[in-house]
Amino acid sequence: MDDLTLASDDLRRNLEELEFINVWLGGHDVVRNGLNQILRHPFSGSFSKKRLKIADLGSGGGDTLRMVARWARKQKVAVELVGIDANAFMLRYSASLSQDYPEITYRQADVFSPEFAQEQFDVVICSLFLHHFKDDALASLLAQLRRQVRVAVLVNDLHRHPLAYYSIKCLTQIFSRSYLVKNDAPLSVLRAFSRADWERILAQAGVAHYQLVWKWAFRWQLVFGPISEK
Repeated sequence: MDDLTLASDDLRRNLEELEFINVWLGGHDVVRNGLNQILRHPFSGSFSKKRLKIADLGSGGGDTLRMVARWARKQKVAVELVGIDANAFMLRYSASLSQDYPEITYRQADVFSPEFAQEQFDVVICSLFLHHFKDDALASLLAQLRRQVRVAVLVNDLHRHPLAYYSIKCLTQIFSRSYLVKNDAPLSVLRAFSRADWERILAQAGVAHYQLVWKWAFRWQLVFGPISEK
């Protein structure tokens, strides 16, 4: 999945299975719960519910944004949803599945580029995205995102734990038809985070005020506000 040139039926099958995993192993619940918290208790005093501009970094197959669109419709919150990914195939695939969601657009961008760093959003979602980066790059990105959001950054990522590793390794070997899922799912757990990892990385990024909560199944929900927070 780190190969940005991937474009094949194997990748399509991988994205389909990742959506299934997000639905049934708690990924969507972590994001939905986080958005509900942000609506009730925004980090920024300037928060307005009139229209939320929400970006999903590393949007992949777009399933997270489609879930967010359904959530927003149910909450009667107007949203502009932007999926950001570096892989052109993923962007085409996600757009093809999002035709019933006019509030969603997708585009190709490098989140570390100076051009992207100038963009502003109300909320930035990072769902199973941040474990792809080394600590220094991740701390730099988190510090950057604090400058880019008006309300909050919402992270859904994995808890590195032996039970999580062996469980997903066993489940994917039995049920998955995607060699990418069989390889990447256990590898993602190995690359994931302990609470101490998050505390160290957030301190390096200059993020002093945040909410870090463990969620089923072996997920971290991290929420923090913009650089201007009091």
